[in-house]
Amino acid sequence: MAIAVSENASSRIGSLAAGSDKPVSGLRIKVIGGGCSGLQYKMDLDVERDGDKVFGEGAGKVIVDRKSFLYLNGTEVDFVESLMESGFVLRNPNVKRSCGCGASFSV
Repeated sequence: MAIAVSENASSRIGSLAAGSDKPVSGLRIKVIGGGCSGLQYKMDLDVERDGDKVFGEGAGKVIVDRKSFLYLNGTEVDFVESLMESGFVLRNPNVKRSCGCGASFSV
């Protein structure tokens, strides 16, 4: 499988990359330990490294390391902007449980 990157997310990643003062290949999404459910997402603008998996096209790429991909396979990355929230949303089919605040999860 893979990770799907919506047009909104790709466009937003491209805008962020263009405004960065450092070299950027895309948005790195990483799964790290922490939070009340055990795992959480970390996102940063970054460059590709050996062994990374890259999804999307143009400047709107998502970069994932091999270990994080085990947790993210099948995820859809979107960007939403509304009156109540603005930011990247990950629809991860591997999540079995998440905390009340939505910041951490378990698989």
